Amino acid sequence: MKDSVNTDMFRTVFDAMPLLIFVVDDDVRIQEYNATAADFLTLQSSAILKRRGGEVLKCLHATEVPGGCGRAPFCQNCVIRNSVDESFRGGRIVRRRTRMEVIRDDNKQEIYALISVSPLLYEQRPLALLMIEDISEIAEIKRLIPICSVCKKVQDKKKTWFRVEAYFKEHWDVDFSHGFCPECYQIELDKLEARQSDQKTHFPSFYR
Repeated sequence: MKDSVNTDMFRTVFDAMPLLIFVVDDDVRIQEYNATAADFLTLQSSAILKRRGGEVLKCLHATEVPGGCGRAPFCQNCVIRNSVDESFRGGRIVRRRTRMEVIRDDNKQEIYALISVSPLLYEQRPLALLMIEDISEIAEIKRLIPICSVCKKVQDKKKTWFRVEAYFKEHWDVDFSHGFCPECYQIELDKLEARQSDQKTHFPSFYR
C-alpha cells in the first residue's frame, strides 16, 4: 500500500511540473513523459512511447535521412542528443540553450528552449530525465522589439513607446538598478571637471 501511495504521489508531482519532461534511453527513445509534454505533443501514447525524441517533437531534421532522428548530419550538433549522451557518461546538464526547428500544423516553426538532463537509474536500467523549457516568447521579444536609434525607447505591440526600464517593468515586472559603465563614468567625470574648471575661470575670487 505504501509503495502504491508513493508511486501515485511521484506521478502527481511529475505531471504537475510545468516543463516538458521525458524519460529517455541512450538513443533518446521516450520511455515516459509528463502531462505538460502530453499537452504539447497532442499525440496518443502509442505515437510517443519507444520513439525517438526528434521524431515525436517533429524535428525538421528527423526526416532528412531514412534512419531518422540522430542519423542526419545535423544531429551531430543536436543539443538534446548531445546532452543526453553526456548524462549517460555521468554528467548533469542544466539549462543549456538551443534552437529547434520543428514542423507544427504543417509549418516550419523555431522553438527556443533550455535543455536540462540528469542521469537516472530505474530498476537497474540507466536512463535520462530530459527537461525542455520553452523560452520562445523571450527569444521572440529579444529579436523583435523595435528600438529608437536616437533615444533608445522601445515600442510594444500597441505601438506605444516606452523607456527600456518602463517596458520591462510593464511586461515582465523587471526592475533595473542604475550605475555607470567605465566609459560613461569617465565621460561624466570629465564633464564635472570641465564644469569646475569653467567656474574657476568665471569666478576666480570665489576659489581663493
